[in-house]
Amino acid sequence: MVQPIAEEVDWQKDFKMIKGVGVDIIEIERVAEIIEQYGKRFYKKVYTDEEIEYCLSKAKPAQHFAARFAAKEAFSKAIGTGLGKDLMLKDIEIVRDISGKPSINTKKTIHDKIMLSISHSDHYVVAFCVVEA
Repeated sequence: MVQPIAEEVDWQKDFKMIKGVGVDIIEIERVAEIIEQYGKRFYKKVYTDEEIEYCLSKAKPAQHFAARFAAKEAFSKAIGTGLGKDLMLKDIEIVRDISGKPSINTKKTIHDKIMLSISHSDHYVVAFCVVEA
């Protein structure tokens, strides 16, 4: 006789729950135009010093700035707050581990697991974020 799975598994302990997902797509050219128009004012309002240094060190800085912008937007959607007075773009920092995998540091205390994926083509960047309890 087959036993019901609910008797064998502690659902609260053994399985994580997805609390939120967020996705954002942005045109790289749009970010390039904003950078050209506002330059350092834009950088300083949106990115941490480490993000600025990283992006400017790349052959295509606009692509990397766009990736971080999309990731910040995706994260804000995944945690359900969006951006505003309680969470600003600069409060979210996109970092990479030694293998290049992106992750998020934030001034907002988050006790959940955050998973982030960023991808790009020649014209667009997309970021996808999952927050798991």
